[in-house]
Amino acid sequence: MRVIAGVAKGRRLVIARGGGTRSATDRVRETLFAILTPRLQDARVLDLFAGAGTLGIEALSRGAATATFVERSPEAVAALRRNLRATKLEDRAEVIASGVQSYLGRVGETFDLVFCDPPFAEVELLGTVLAHDGLRRAAARGLVVVRVMRKHPPALAEDLGLVRERVIGEESLLLLEYIPG
Repeated sequence: MRVIAGVAKGRRLVIARGGGTRSATDRVRETLFAILTPRLQDARVLDLFAGAGTLGIEALSRGAATATFVERSPEAVAALRRNLRATKLEDRAEVIASGVQSYLGRVGETFDLVFCDPPFAEVELLGTVLAHDGLRRAAARGLVVVRVMRKHPPALAEDLGLVRERVIGEESLLLLEYIPG
């Protein structure tokens, strides 16, 4: 796995063994970042269920100002830290070794772009995270990007609107925004 574009283009990324993480393929990242390009410059990014950090690192490489990575697996956190060092992007990154719901319970800042890429088997967890008040606060003026299996779409909170959906094989990328109310 490599960074596709930007200042860290071509840098190799390591993926954690075990731990249940799965990284977005090159095809998924290419499609996603083609859509997100206008929103990336100087964006503040939150990467939930970060795994080895492929989405947040790609965003940093392409011009995001900062990225906060949230991951609970010690193996994935170690891989993520190695990837940030290898790409020379660690000065613009914060790694939080925590469960996502725990982090959302204490988040106090807002982000322009939130990646939410939980394990595909955690459809119920995804619905809970999308309905979490902490995510509403964190993404109050931003876009939430969710990667899911197409056959298992998440339940969306009433105040969460679908901006765009992009189907890639068996996966869907959902671009969502909270509706002010």
